[in-house]
Amino acid sequence: MLSLHRLRMLAELHRLGTLSEVARAMSYSPSAVSQQLAVLEKEAGVPLLERVGRGVRLTDAALGLVDHADAILERLERAEAELAATRPDVSGTLRVASFQSPLMSIAPPALTWLAEQHPALEVTITQREQPEAYEGLLAHEFDVILGEEFPGVHDPVPEGADREHLLDDPLLLVLPADGPWSDPASLADLAQAPWALDPAPSSTGQWARSALRAAGFEPRVRFDTPDPLLQAHLVRSGHAAALIPALIAGQHLGGTVLRRMPGDPRRRVSTAVRAGRADHPAIRAFRTALQVAARAEAPPVGPREIPLTGTS
Repeated sequence: MLSLHRLRMLAELHRLGTLSEVARAMSYSPSAVSQQLAVLEKEAGVPLLERVGRGVRLTDAALGLVDHADAILERLERAEAELAATRPDVSGTLRVASFQSPLMSIAPPALTWLAEQHPALEVTITQREQPEAYEGLLAHEFDVILGEEFPGVHDPVPEGADREHLLDDPLLLVLPADGPWSDPASLADLAQAPWALDPAPSSTGQWARSALRAAGFEPRVRFDTPDPLLQAHLVRSGHAAALIPALIAGQHLGGTVLRRMPGDPRRRVSTAVRAGRADHPAIRAFRTALQVAARAEAPPVGPREIPLTGTS
């Protein structure tokens, strides 16, 4: 009989492409993964892998097995969710991965709500950026992840994942309270300002640079950092302007000037789980807790909008 654990290794190899990546995702050594796949090949009775240079490629028979493995794993998780739903309490451990700003804003009140409503459910949280988080989700390292989508930056849902919208978060222009950059008449007036922006390859960095180029200038990025708290501190101390999500504005942007961007752009914050786990009581409870916290922490409409060009 084929081993389900080894079938999952084969599915991970198809998804990730190399034995070393499978080993990293599943916490094995590459040689152990290779040995387990060799055993699976004996169980199957047909060749599953072909050598290609220093790597391997799945045979047609292996690709067929991967389709069955994915279906079996999803069906098994659905069965586990149905069994969990028969228990009187929501319990167990839920492994969550999230990027920084939800951890600073909605995660704490969500955890407080969960502790009151479902005290037998334990939540562990790991900070991960979205690409790593999705990898960990599909590799069964995490049960739930939080992600974000920025205007104009396409971010498809990976196969096997279930994504659910959580909130739309305004993206704000954050300026020093004093100095030459504190009260521009338009976004174009900040062409010579120093900026603190996320790194260019990131979704946040791509969107920010695109938004500023739409005002007719290439931003002078003096501080390249993905940390919104550091960006806020650099603005507060008068050294930069920044573009920061409103979700953290109430607690962390004191001492700065906030303006809405032209067109009031918003990022979409969402949760994602493996499709087979979407109806698990612990998943539903956590998603509900986040929704409760998001409604409580959602920023008001906020400051006036800055024109793209011209005068206000």
